[in-house]
Amino acid sequence: MTDSSTSPSKSAAPIDSTRPHQARLWNYWLGGKDNYPIDREVGQRIMEVYPEIADVARQSRAFLVRVVHFMTGQGIRQFLDIGTGLPAVDNTHEVAQRDAPESRVVYVDNDPLVVAHARALLKSVPEGECAYLEADIREPEAIIEQAGAVLDFTRPIGLLLLGIVGNVSDEDDPRGVVRRLVDALPSGSYVAVNDGTNVLGVDEWTPAEATARGEALRLCREAGTVPYHARTPEFIESLFEGLELVEPGVVSTPLWRPEFPQVEDLQPIDSFGGVARKP
Repeated sequence: MTDSSTSPSKSAAPIDSTRPHQARLWNYWLGGKDNYPIDREVGQRIMEVYPEIADVARQSRAFLVRVVHFMTGQGIRQFLDIGTGLPAVDNTHEVAQRDAPESRVVYVDNDPLVVAHARALLKSVPEGECAYLEADIREPEAIIEQAGAVLDFTRPIGLLLLGIVGNVSDEDDPRGVVRRLVDALPSGSYVAVNDGTNVLGVDEWTPAEATARGEALRLCREAGTVPYHARTPEFIESLFEGLELVEPGVVSTPLWRPEFPQVEDLQPIDSFGGVARKP
């Protein structure tokens, strides 16, 4: 059996097509079709004030591809991808199983539209396995328990937290959430994090809220999406405390090992990330 899905006992919330949703907005910026008119309307308004958001979306996907390729090169054959988002080109299992068909991948998200699409589209090759969990990153112990039905937590795992920690408010202790996930991983595992920031163009004359990125975040809040907390590269680096950062450390995502696949535009964007190994 190469595909499976489980979910906690709580029932999924109904899909609300009258309010924009982060996963559908990102799908729109990536040029996808899995979005509603409200997502396209809000997404276009955001692109008008912050055109770089489309680059952030594309570069974040490219970062995922390079990270998974790097991890398979280090012998990782198990992946836990939390905050999956809507299926797109080069999903985690597709990248991993191109390199190593026996790779097993567990996807985690808590959005009902993502649940429906993932169960329909995320199909493994016969040699590997692909599963989907409906769960919230703020419940790391529940994620680990359910993922254990597919992943062997005595062997190294690649943990992907791409664009998801920004959804965890300060009150919910994002550092603590990440630490609890990392604590469950065995030695030799790898952790990848990237998230949106709001540091480029910020100086003593231009506060963060006055930048185009700041205006985009304000539009998202006013439109009623799940609040997104743009943090700093230093904050993202702090999530790797106790781990061995892989060169070049935490950098703007296009600048992280841009050789394969080749990154054509090496201009920094307001999205930073890195990868580290658990000793």
